[in-house]
Amino acid sequence: MSYRIEFRDVKLAFGEKVVLDGISFGVRPGQMTVILGQSGSGKSTTLRLLLGLLKPDAGQIYINGEEISHMKEDDLNRVRQRMSIVFQEGALFDSLTVYENIAYRPRELGWPEAKVDERVQEVLDFAGLKDVADLLPGSLSGGTQRLVAIARAIVDDPEILLFDEPTVGLDPPTARMICETAVKLRDLENTTSMFVTHRLADVRFLASHYAVRDENNNVTIHDESNDLCLINTSFIMINDGKVVFQGTDEMLWQAEDSFLRDFVRGDEDLNT
Repeated sequence: MSYRIEFRDVKLAFGEKVVLDGISFGVRPGQMTVILGQSGSGKSTTLRLLLGLLKPDAGQIYINGEEISHMKEDDLNRVRQRMSIVFQEGALFDSLTVYENIAYRPRELGWPEAKVDERVQEVLDFAGLKDVADLLPGSLSGGTQRLVAIARAIVDDPEILLFDEPTVGLDPPTARMICETAVKLRDLENTTSMFVTHRLADVRFLASHYAVRDENNNVTIHDESNDLCLINTSFIMINDGKVVFQGTDEMLWQAEDSFLRDFVRGDEDLNT
């Protein structure tokens, strides 16, 4: 199976500061790749490169087999139509209700209003936001605002969803809620995603939980059992601009590298 996202020996520097020093990895359709690293390690930079907001100094970046690093802006905008990003700040429109925030993109694309409403209602239900549909973002908690940001990002069914530190600053129950939503998108919608985080709790949850939908359309989140092994989630650690780990969570927990050992022993916040 071919990659939906692929980085090949990508290098990027800002002046004398080398941010990425020849990183390579691939993300298959429907797979979640979790990117870990310290502040300044380049993990969020990979998302900006993927969106074409930055250009690499060397190497290639492919989306669905198309090399995007040297694309003209019109072609790049076409590729961007398949992607959405969730920022840690939420970046919602403060003067629009939750419903209107989610409906903004479909309306911009010229969808018929009946189709807009049908899809927005589906997304509100999926994200558990129906009770706040008529509220303004300023009246919501930080965690709920980020759920709205996720709902807005998925309303037009992107092939690729990017999460840029979506749980930063949230209490553990709210962070878990964000991770549950990412798991539902991975397992129920087959969304290809990249999830940037420095939180060990995020890693543990995303590596060990999966979502199922029953015949009545009810969704539940389950712990990975001894009889089940998740194969649609992989992990990458970036340190000093290089990929120092790439593999499954089981491989991460057993890694001998001292930097990785410090992380799995519980350095919850690698940004300190």
